[in-house]
Amino acid sequence: MIRRPLAAAVSLFSLVAPFESVAQSPEPVRAKHGMVVSIHHDASDAGLEMLKQGGNAVDAAVAVGFALAVVYPQAGNIGGGGFMLIRDKHGKTHFIDYREKAPAAASANMYLDEKGNIIPRMSMTGMKASGVPGTVAGLAYAEQHFGKLGLAKVMAPAIRFAEEGYTLSAGEVGSLHSANMAKFPESHRIFQRNGDYYKAGEVFKQPELAATLKRIAADPTEFYKGKMAQQIADFEAKNGGNITAADLAAYEAKDRKPIEGDYHGYHIITAPPPSSGGIVLMESLNILSGYDLTKFGGDRSPGQVNLITEAYRRAFMDRGDYLGDPDFMKMPLKEMANPKYAAAWRKTITPGKATPSAGLERPAGFMPPPPQVPPVKDHMETTHFSTMDSDGMAVSNTYTLNFLFGSSVTVEGLGFLLNDEMDDFASKMGVPNGFGLIQGPANAIAPGKRPLSAMTPTIVTTKNHWYGKGKVRFVLGSPGGPTIISTVANDLISIFDNGLNVQQAADAPRFHHQYLPDELSVEKKFPQDVAEQLKAMGYKIKRSGEFDEKNPGVWGDSELIAVDPKTGELLGGHDNRKDFGKAAGY
Repeated sequence: MIRRPLAAAVSLFSLVAPFESVAQSPEPVRAKHGMVVSIHHDASDAGLEMLKQGGNAVDAAVAVGFALAVVYPQAGNIGGGGFMLIRDKHGKTHFIDYREKAPAAASANMYLDEKGNIIPRMSMTGMKASGVPGTVAGLAYAEQHFGKLGLAKVMAPAIRFAEEGYTLSAGEVGSLHSANMAKFPESHRIFQRNGDYYKAGEVFKQPELAATLKRIAADPTEFYKGKMAQQIADFEAKNGGNITAADLAAYEAKDRKPIEGDYHGYHIITAPPPSSGGIVLMESLNILSGYDLTKFGGDRSPGQVNLITEAYRRAFMDRGDYLGDPDFMKMPLKEMANPKYAAAWRKTITPGKATPSAGLERPAGFMPPPPQVPPVKDHMETTHFSTMDSDGMAVSNTYTLNFLFGSSVTVEGLGFLLNDEMDDFASKMGVPNGFGLIQGPANAIAPGKRPLSAMTPTIVTTKNHWYGKGKVRFVLGSPGGPTIISTVANDLISIFDNGLNVQQAADAPRFHHQYLPDELSVEKKFPQDVAEQLKAMGYKIKRSGEFDEKNPGVWGDSELIAVDPKTGELLGGHDNRKDFGKAAGY
């Protein structure tokens, strides 16, 4: 990778921003000993409680993960899955893959009708939408191997929130008015009070979930091989689902090797497959490392957005053709991360001009042919949190139910929602999934397979820096389907190239391109004049929520931690798009 040092005059914690909306952002929250940043204030407090009790960053993260399963049911979960990236105080890294798996009954054509057409929403809502959940296995594995306090203690806040209840804000109440959940009696009863919808300021209690969490705290293996596993399997069989007791018993979390690379003198540790996030992030940054982006304007300037978008376009093209579950296939990760390949891609970019995706050709001589399989017959909701302790241990965790409230199905008697993660597979070659992604044979449905993800938990450490070598500088990630990758990349670019602090980076208006569909998506608050200049370069601009006055037109949720190299303080940046989250430190 081509590297260049940051100009000495640019401070990573500068409050000077190139446009007004970021200039008005507050400073990050500062703390000396520990920091937790999440989308929900109760969950952040749960993590902070563990740090104050002498726990480490993993204890805090597991506490947050289980707490969010109670207070943020839109995405927090024990019925979904995700990834936890850990860097311990000695510098050792672990990537805990607890992504959902397709049940044994899954098949490549399971969401197609007799004519080979996709059955609408079958992979997104209802009993057949779910993969085997991994969250309980992943969080329990992390606590057992890397935590200090034990599962019972770190789960205590979650059990308390479920048993005693928590106070609902107006934003949380609004999300519970889900039309999909109204279709399923148990979900309708628990989350919508059988139509007597909760109001802001009311306390929401979940006794069934509290009892389930107590059983998990006592013995997490019960979820997969005990009485609870049989309850889940019986519920599935009774209601036409695919998950069996054998599927649950076969599930395991995996400790994988992270993707690593460099950008501007910093070392980036990020997600490997079955997440596409890390390698697509690194390929994008490799392409951009050959530019001095500051010469093309400031943060969110037309010149910068043009080059960044073209990097995303090319990296996402490779994502669709090559990436899948590493347990099922080999992937050209080294080739995708090759600086010479990035340089060859860079030669295909003309500054100030959009490259139509339809005419984009991959540079020859670097990549193998995309995987092929026999042709198939004419075939957002996630959350991220970051924690760090006084010893320098850091955790970046992203987990998901996929779309809002997942499949909308609540397991009877156990009180938790199941995911709709099967939509992250390619239900039909060449047909977009729920996020508009066109995916290839590498991500076809198969029994026991983990669907490709875009989750990108990331930790950045110093490489050749006056502050020292191998010290954590940033912990970050975001929800948002495929926009996760661009959100994480945009945050890093805003910090490294443009001098924004973590709070400013979290709040900056977002943009995204994923190769297909060939459109540049921007948030509603993205500068209109910049969008017009990009349109003149040849981009089709899609403004989020443009025709709905009530829609805020935003996506993602950056929850970032930085370390101030001068004072050693921890700086927490909570994304202000969500008003019920916070950065909590002490």
